[in-house]
Amino acid sequence: MRVVRLVDELRAVLDEHRRNGLSVGLVPTMGALHAGHLSLVRRARHSSDVVVVSVFVNPRQFGEGEDFERYPRDTEGDLELLEGERADVAFLPSVDHMYPPGATVGVTAGSIGDRFEGADRPGHFDGVCTVVTKLFNIVEPDFAVFGQKDAQQVAVVKRLVNDLDFAIELDVAPIVREGDGLAMSSRNVYLTAEQRDQALALSRSLEVGRDAFDQSDDLQIAEKTMLEHLRNAVGVDVAYAAAVDPDTFEAPLPGGAVLLIVAARVGQTRLIDNLLIVRTDGRGD
Repeated sequence: MRVVRLVDELRAVLDEHRRNGLSVGLVPTMGALHAGHLSLVRRARHSSDVVVVSVFVNPRQFGEGEDFERYPRDTEGDLELLEGERADVAFLPSVDHMYPPGATVGVTAGSIGDRFEGADRPGHFDGVCTVVTKLFNIVEPDFAVFGQKDAQQVAVVKRLVNDLDFAIELDVAPIVREGDGLAMSSRNVYLTAEQRDQALALSRSLEVGRDAFDQSDDLQIAEKTMLEHLRNAVGVDVAYAAAVDPDTFEAPLPGGAVLLIVAARVGQTRLIDNLLIVRTDGRGD
């Protein structure tokens, strides 16, 4: 595996591969890799000849008072895991290299970036769009893999690819969970043992929301059930619990796909989770 830190070096490496007719897959990450990230790398390996994994903690998607400075970082451990997954290139740029002094231009997410996560974290999805656009322009991948756990990010990136005419195939990998149902996240390392148990309320709220919808076929009842479950959970400060269209994050269309989404703080750690459900009439995904 080749470790690259400079844009020009990465482009030179990938140009050589393309001259040999090889396809390129990209897995963008912020590091602190876990089994969920590695599942993305395996999907890229299955669909691409050359797998590039970026490891970059993007300051532009962190708001004031968020955890940019203390966000988990483990470069040595990340590289060891990527070697084990046979990644071809690890791209580890510095902040100054990605955002040189004087850089002012960014990419905005539009209205989809102002809902839910975007409402709670103003500017977050503009930062996501900017760094993803830069990575797409630097790597020029044929194929890029994102994780379903960050469902609103997936919806934003789909809009980005469509609206800015990127010739990139997107693959969305399913959520990888611990044995007890907790969605894997780099931020889980912040949780104490007690808080980790409390965090299970998120995945369980999705399950009870799905069950409520299955029984009632009523999205409002599903939302109310999730919200009540989270509010009754010890140590959980709920941000939102909703049923949305997975592509627009607006209210689902009649008969269309439904995504249950939740966000909450457990201690000082903000966690998100989601679950795609199937309508009882057989429509939806």
